[in-house]
Amino acid sequence: MTNSLTQTLIRPARFFVTLMTAIVLFTPPAQTTEKSPESKPYPLAAAVREKCLMVIREGLHSDEFWPSIHAAEALTITGNGNEVRELLEPMLETETDDQKRCGLAREIARTGDRGRDRVMFRILENTESNGRIHAAESLYKLKSIGDGEAMRQAFAEGKEEALRLMAAAALGQSGNSNALIYLRSKLHDENPEVSMVAAWVIGRLGDVRDAKELRAAAENVKMPLARAFFEYALAQLRDEQGQQTLLKNLTNEDDAVRTYAADVAGSARLFKAVPELIRLLDDDAVDCRIRAAQSLIMLSQPSLPPPHEDISVIVYEASQANPRYTEGSVIELNNGDLLNAVTEFSETTSDFAHARIIGKTSSDGGRSWSETQELQRDIGKLNVLGTTLRWLPGETESKRTLGMIYNITQGYDSIQVFLKTSTDDGVSFGEPVLVSNFPGYNIVVSDRMTILKSGRILLPCSYTTDIIKVNHMVCFCYYSDDRGKTWQKGSGEVDLPKRGAMEPDVVELRDGRILMIMRNQLGTISTSYSRDAGETWSDPGTLADLQAPESPATLRTIPSTGDLLLVWNETYDPHADHGGARTPLTAAISTDDGSTWEHKRQLESDATRTYAYTSLTFIGDRAVLSYWDEDRKTGRYSSRFRSLPVSWFYEDEHSSN
Repeated sequence: MTNSLTQTLIRPARFFVTLMTAIVLFTPPAQTTEKSPESKPYPLAAAVREKCLMVIREGLHSDEFWPSIHAAEALTITGNGNEVRELLEPMLETETDDQKRCGLAREIARTGDRGRDRVMFRILENTESNGRIHAAESLYKLKSIGDGEAMRQAFAEGKEEALRLMAAAALGQSGNSNALIYLRSKLHDENPEVSMVAAWVIGRLGDVRDAKELRAAAENVKMPLARAFFEYALAQLRDEQGQQTLLKNLTNEDDAVRTYAADVAGSARLFKAVPELIRLLDDDAVDCRIRAAQSLIMLSQPSLPPPHEDISVIVYEASQANPRYTEGSVIELNNGDLLNAVTEFSETTSDFAHARIIGKTSSDGGRSWSETQELQRDIGKLNVLGTTLRWLPGETESKRTLGMIYNITQGYDSIQVFLKTSTDDGVSFGEPVLVSNFPGYNIVVSDRMTILKSGRILLPCSYTTDIIKVNHMVCFCYYSDDRGKTWQKGSGEVDLPKRGAMEPDVVELRDGRILMIMRNQLGTISTSYSRDAGETWSDPGTLADLQAPESPATLRTIPSTGDLLLVWNETYDPHADHGGARTPLTAAISTDDGSTWEHKRQLESDATRTYAYTSLTFIGDRAVLSYWDEDRKTGRYSSRFRSLPVSWFYEDEHSSN
């Protein structure tokens, strides 16, 4: 099998084992507005649906490897992922070819075992592997780039055009505008097999503004298959001529042209194609039959929500009995659901009120939430509070371990930090491991675990001997080099004037240094750096020219770009309590590891409310947050969930939706 675009795309018999499998097969459907009739499900007849399932199941058990993988994908979207997993898992255990391993791992991951993403990441990182292009394309299909490091490196290499194209697709899908610029530049590439890939991706990731350039570039494309790709990309963008060409090509004599048309009819939501798709269920080409069946199934399901949707929901609403829901964390589970954990306080809003850790799940991206489940009961003399959810570094390419950090408050002079783990998506947890083997008032605020490229786990901690009698804190890190089984305290500490250094967050920079940011009483965000993976720290400094009250800031690396995203309260009043109200809630981006900040945007700005203790993670092409939302009139704290496309943070304030 070759990785050459040229050799691959001119061999129709081997067409789907190539780079194009990722782009064509089950890429995200084109978005339609809620008012569009295409956004609603097509009323597919029961007999047609049954025939689709028969075609897909026959394909799954085909003697040809790649058609069976495509059928696995189709069967999963019908809700029958268990069948797929049962068949493919034994095959993955024995398969030695990295290209095929990517296909197997991808489809197992799609069924709800996202631990299999590790198979593809390890292949992508292996420069000697023959499966790197397949790894990039498979991860693109899954909207998964991990911490982004390997994908950004693949894009930067520039040695192999096919790999760079697929890495750009994965990064562009996750919010990297430079990757999209590169893909758009390739629309006019002299090699038609490069330009057609670029066109296909832009058809998925672009918008109607790309239609004019696609049409202009297509004028110079003579190869019939490549020209069809441009037309299909236009169809994805709701271009009428492109859609008409696609409908016509459903009867094309070329198997590849016809098969791709069958695939795109579903993702472009072309209801007019249904009669011809039904006819193609009996096509001579097995891949064409599978794609027609999958498109019919897709058309019978609702379209995806708009990609730029701003999801903002109060998940935990404060009440008289529970007046405070704060210090939470959100994570994507193996099956794609979200788990949103938070601290539920009882009776009062005091830091020392009785409290426990609870959770809710969402299967629709955070628009609606399940009933509450208890993740950690209140076993402290005062309370249990503050939680962090993270997938821990893995020993294998299969099972993932979910870690949950929490604090047990025994008194004003004693908080202990614990980690407990789950292998069933948080349904149950094992015995807790003590993290803070250093006596005193240790506190790890919510959503603060950082996993370094080396696999070391860092937990930034603020500490005092007594929060009432002393009330002066210093910051340091606990760390683990054995996936959380044992913990050590770093020898270095950071101190500041007045009340000290508080509630730190840490991030690994491009050059390997660790940047710590800290809450203070100085009207700024304090900084310190470590060159030894969190063991010791430099003298404190200040984060650029940003002002802040005495409130924690959250700092993360955006996986698709490697830039830093900061969320904090951009205000300061030296005469006010805590240096000013915790509003607005602001976001900004740094492209130079924190030296300067740009693209400032207001996440929240209602002066009658406050917003703080933000959790932040990245899932697919979105930044997912939670934070307290306090009604200043009642003094009650609810917990808000927020999900925004990564691209939102790079826009200017005036372009806000």
